[in-house]
Amino acid sequence: MIKLYTDAATLGNPGPSAAGILIVTAKQQYQFSIPLPPVDNHVAEFMAVQLGLEKITTLGLTESMLQINVDSKIVCQSLEKQYAKHYQQYVDQIIALEQPYSLVLHQWLPDRQNKGAHHLAQQGLKK
Repeated sequence: MIKLYTDAATLGNPGPSAAGILIVTAKQQYQFSIPLPPVDNHVAEFMAVQLGLEKITTLGLTESMLQINVDSKIVCQSLEKQYAKHYQQYVDQIIALEQPYSLVLHQWLPDRQNKGAHHLAQQGLKK
């Protein structure tokens, strides 16, 4: 199973933003800090998940199960429902990227359990 942890950091709302992405497999971990354009925090959180899934594809990781871990309740709930009133374009893009997996789990984590992705997002703000 591939485990994807994502978080976003935003200075202002909207403001300069960044995504932190941590990908964990049985054999290796991958870490990414990616600056984003100025957006609000919710958009940045959705973008972080989308970028994380794109990174998994680029790395050629092929497992049938994926667990997406986020500390944003709106992202987790939207992906579970496959609907978000103001963010549907992001939900649709993420769902399309989930299609290769036979099982996708969406997991909400408290901030304190998502520190790896959080620190990577903070680093992305400094780039």
